[in-house]
Order: sequence, then C-alpha cells, then structure tokens
Amino acid sequence: MIRVPILLVGAGGHARVCIDVIEQEGRFAVVGLVGLPDEVGTKILGYPVLGTDAELPDLLGGSAHALVAVGQIKTPEARMRLFDLLEQGGCTLPAIVSPQAYVSAHATVGAGTIVMHGAIVNAGAVIGRNCIINSQSLVEHDVVIADHCHIATAVAINSGVHIGAGTFIGSNSSVRQCINIGEHCLIGMGQRVLADCEAGTHMPSVKKSS
Repeated sequence: MIRVPILLVGAGGHARVCIDVIEQEGRFAVVGLVGLPDEVGTKILGYPVLGTDAELPDLLGGSAHALVAVGQIKTPEARMRLFDLLEQGGCTLPAIVSPQAYVSAHATVGAGTIVMHGAIVNAGAVIGRNCIINSQSLVEHDVVIADHCHIATAVAINSGVHIGAGTFIGSNSSVRQCINIGEHCLIGMGQRVLADCEAGTHMPSVKKSS
C-alpha cells in the first residue's frame, strides 16, 4: 500500500506519540515535523524537523496532509491557531485512529482528531475536530465532544455527556452520565465530575492526602 505523505506540526513529546500511532496505522508516511527554532535540523524518532510554523506555506508544498502534533493541557490556543493556519493553507487534516483503539462504526471522529492506543469510542459518540482522545480513555455511547478538546489518559466519560469546545479533562477523571461541561473548562486529573460545569470552569487536580 502506498502511504500518503503527512507533515506534523509540533516536535515535542506529544508529536512522538503521534508518530507511533501514524506508523502503526499505516496510511500515512511522516515527511517531517515543524518545531521551534532550536529544534530545526534535529530529528524526532528519525524524522527531520524541517522548519518553524513561520515557514509553513513553503513546507506544505511537500504534503497536502497535516496534523497538529502539539499537546494541550492549560490552554487549547496553540492547537487552535495551528489548526486554523493549516485549514487556511488548504491542508487536508485527517482523523488518525490507532489500530489498538476501538472506534465504533456508529461513531463520528472529526478532522484532525487523533485517537490514541487503547482508547474506546462507543456507538453514537460524536467527536469534533482537532481533538486528542488519549491513551486508554473511554468515550461512552452518545457522548458529544466539541472541537479542540483533550480527553487525557484513562479518562472515563459516561453516556450522554456534552463537552464544549476547547475543554481539557485530566488523567483518570470520571464524568457522570448526561451532564454538560461548558467551553474552555480545565478539569484537573483525578476529578469526579458529578454535575454540570459552566464555561470556563477550573477544577484543580485531586491531591493525595499526607
């Protein structure tokens, strides 16, 4: 099978995991990465960092496909800016799904979203564009996740939950069924989300007792 060239925008830790998923999925061949000025000329898992995002118009000449490979914790702004830049440049932003994940044939995954190893996306779920569904996370049936969200490792989102754009839900958190979480919320790791959250809600990580 001929693999389609793809450019990764981002050259940090998240990019490494994206590379691993892309290699295992087998549809695309990474032509290189876009990184910070001091990363240009280095290699990430054997792939060259070709330039910075200021050089994207020239770099995109070698690939019509691209993926935002920058991570997201405190804010989605960097991923949103890069996604918009790539769209404006006429790129195709494919959804990437690990072969070690399960995504129901009755679920929808938006452009530029990556579903990592061990994640489960069940029937009727709708995931927006430019999201990260991280390793071993569970998105249950009929969940709706808007654009630019990061569902971190081992999160459990129960059925019928709606999550607004730009929201981050931290590792090992669990979300009760049929609640609404607004836009640009930051749910720290280990939280139990049992009631609706207004837009902009910040719930700090659960700390271990001494």
